[in-house]
Amino acid sequence: MNKPLLIISCCVLTACASTGGNPQDPLEPMNRAVFSFNDKADQYVLKPVAEGYRFITPQPVRTAVGNVFDNLRDVYSLANHALQLEGKKSATDLLRVSINSTFGLFGLIDLATPMGLPSYKATLGDTFAHYGWKQSSYLVLPLLGPSTIRDGTGMGLSFGYSSGSWVFQENRDAAAATIAYGVVSREKLLGLDETFDQAALDRYSYMRDAYLQYRNARTGFTPPASQSNPDDDNIDDLVPDDASAPVAEQPASAPQASAPGQ
Repeated sequence: MNKPLLIISCCVLTACASTGGNPQDPLEPMNRAVFSFNDKADQYVLKPVAEGYRFITPQPVRTAVGNVFDNLRDVYSLANHALQLEGKKSATDLLRVSINSTFGLFGLIDLATPMGLPSYKATLGDTFAHYGWKQSSYLVLPLLGPSTIRDGTGMGLSFGYSSGSWVFQENRDAAAATIAYGVVSREKLLGLDETFDQAALDRYSYMRDAYLQYRNARTGFTPPASQSNPDDDNIDDLVPDDASAPVAEQPASAPQASAPGQ
């Protein structure tokens, strides 16, 4: 799945993030160690490879390769939506795969999206959540990055399926497909990571809180009020209803609220 792109984008758009602990992260010491390892691996291996791929590969080719993997992920999503008994989404996935695999030349061209067929990506972790496993502790996976115990379990059970390695009979071909999928996914993040570095006071907690916010919203899990982080409060809820005077009309000496850090 193209989870890193969604996570980094969520981090960039998040208004603020705390640097404190999170009740959904009981494994924080271990997770921070894995996060540090992933950071070094990305700095010295993954990012340079992705930059080289972007440099030598024309944009139309990169788009076509990404479309192929996206088409394979639609097959994976179709299986999970079927397990969830989501008839409408299953039918949409089936139409997307059928159109892109035939008229789209085995997925090289995404014809389904312009035709009005949205992409509903789903994983086995989403299926687990659909049947009740909504709350799950945060987990950082080596090289794969942010996850939860629920999502990591689903990823382990279906490892390689969403990247297309299930298509190949030889292990080396399957490994090559998985590596290629990783490079394609990392290339899409180039440029966003610099914004993330500039925005985050504590890169680990910033990534964690943004990821958990995204996954909790997607799976329909609402942390108990006692577990909510004060820094995650909506600023509109903290302002009284009668505090509606325009900023320009306030006295010059009145303190102005600064925008939350990115």
